[in-house]
Amino acid sequence: MYNHLIIRNHCFTWGKRTYMMGILNITPDSFSDGGKFNTTSAALTQAQAMIAAGADIIDIGGQSTRPGAEQVPLEVELERVQSVLELIRPITDVPISVDTTRSEVAKAAINAGADIVNDISAGTFDPQMLPTVASLNVPIVLMHIQGTPQTMQKFTDYENLITDIYNFLSGQITNARLVGIDQNKIIIDPGIGFAKNHQQNLEIFRQLESLKTLNSPILVGPSRKSFIGNILNQPDPKLRVWGTAAACCAAIFNGVDILRVHDVQEMREVTQVADAIFRHS
Repeated sequence: MYNHLIIRNHCFTWGKRTYMMGILNITPDSFSDGGKFNTTSAALTQAQAMIAAGADIIDIGGQSTRPGAEQVPLEVELERVQSVLELIRPITDVPISVDTTRSEVAKAAINAGADIVNDISAGTFDPQMLPTVASLNVPIVLMHIQGTPQTMQKFTDYENLITDIYNFLSGQITNARLVGIDQNKIIIDPGIGFAKNHQQNLEIFRQLESLKTLNSPILVGPSRKSFIGNILNQPDPKLRVWGTAAACCAAIFNGVDILRVHDVQEMREVTQVADAIFRHS
C-alpha cells in the first residue's frame, strides 16, 4: 500500500506518479527569473499559468536563496508572501507551499491559506521553525544545506557526500518528530546546488535511491541550475529547459516523488512520459 498525504482534497499517493511543484519567485533577485514575477499581478498570472499547465503544488518564495543572496528584512518577506497569497488562494484549491526559513513567515503564510512549509535549512536557521510547523499541523520539506545561501559555496567539503546528506536529513526528521511533526508530513530534499559542487550534484542523482530508507517522499529541485549550465555551456538559466528535462528524467528513474520546476508545462510532459515508462504497474 502506498503512503498517502491529503492536502486540500488533493491526494498525493507516493510512488504512483511524479508530482510537480511550480516555482513562483516573488523576489527581484532570484537567479533564474528575478524580478519577473515580483509584482502581485505578474505573480498571479504566472500562478494561473502553472496551475493550467498541471502544477500539483505552487511554491511561493519571498526571499531569494541563490548563491550569495542577501537576506531581506522580515517585514519585506512577510509582505511579499502575504500579498501574493491573498490573490492566489481564493482562485484555486491547488496546494500552496511557502519557501521560507523563518517561522514567523511560515505561520503568517499558513494562516493566509498556504498548506506546506518548504524550508531550505530543514529547520536549522530558525529554532522556532519545527515547533511552529508542529503546532500548525502542516507538511514540511526538509532540505540539506551547509552554511547559508551567502556562504554555502565555500562549504562543499564532505567526508562522504551521500552519507553526510543522509545523516543530516535523518537527524532533522528525528528533531521534527520529537517536537510533534507526523512522519507522514515530512518530505526530504537533498539540496541540489546548495553547498554542492558540479560533481556532487551529479552524484546526488546517481545515489538518490539511497535516501529511500528515510521513509519520506523525496523532492528534488534541478530546474535551470548551474550544474546544467556547466554541462551545456549555457550561461542563461532560461535556456536550460532541455537540460532540466534530462535531469528530471534521471531523478524519476532513481525514485524521486516531487520535482520543483520553473517550466511546469514542459516538465509535466517529460514526467508523464518518464512515469509511463518507469512506473508501469
